[in-house]
Amino acid sequence: MTLKNVNALITGGSQGLGKVIAEHFLREGANVVICARNKKELSATRDELAKKFPAQKVCARTCDVSDEKLVSGLVAFALRELGSLQALVLNAGIYGPMGPTESVPLDEWRRALDINLFGVLLPCRAVIPHFKADFSRSRGNEAQIKNKSETPHVVSYKKIIILSGGGATNPLPNISSYAASKAAAIRLMETLAEELKEFHVDVNAIAPGALATRLVDEVLAAGPEKVGATFFEKNKQWKEKGAVPLELGASLAVYLASSQSDGITGKLISAQWDPW
Repeated sequence: MTLKNVNALITGGSQGLGKVIAEHFLREGANVVICARNKKELSATRDELAKKFPAQKVCARTCDVSDEKLVSGLVAFALRELGSLQALVLNAGIYGPMGPTESVPLDEWRRALDINLFGVLLPCRAVIPHFKADFSRSRGNEAQIKNKSETPHVVSYKKIIILSGGGATNPLPNISSYAASKAAAIRLMETLAEELKEFHVDVNAIAPGALATRLVDEVLAAGPEKVGATFFEKNKQWKEKGAVPLELGASLAVYLASSQSDGITGKLISAQWDPW
């Protein structure tokens, strides 16, 4: 069990990839807090996972990750329920408005940034002080052990894992708010990785590949007139013939949350193509 003694907070954990990540974490011995905006879906997922993994702790709290006050409450809840946090998985995201950039509603465009970018920033800002405090305590304990001429304790790494998307690496015509927000989240990841390296906090991002989730359904519902014929056809094929398995990205998340990846930081890793 590669995640034994790991407590993780997973945003967007009620369905799709977030739910599969939570399931993989629990299977590997972690305890989890999941959050989402839809209370009914969230409660159903929590009950399902708790029944499936009775030996692990599964907690849930509704949260809009773009709301600083709600995010602070979520992190306080996670720390209260689990006692500590070792991993933060930032999976919550939306496509935002679809159509030519100059004509889509500006408030919807901003909303996508609120969720996809600030939904990464705000949980990080809430959790990082706790990660730093744990690092300082570990250093203090290590110094005490050294003074007693005992074997020094190795300071464990904390993990921040961001779920990326195709918009981070390629232009995405007619879904510009998604592309811009995901690209910004990757540069934020790279910056945080540098800021937190000395505190043994690894910050990485996952490109899970094309997934047949609710986002595909949203593209198909929008139609080729809004998203473009090429992108519409790709999504149609993913829906009909299957896409990249959700389990692949979830397995990479387990790896990045485990001690096996200690010291790997500042990377955008493709679950499908990189030799992780």
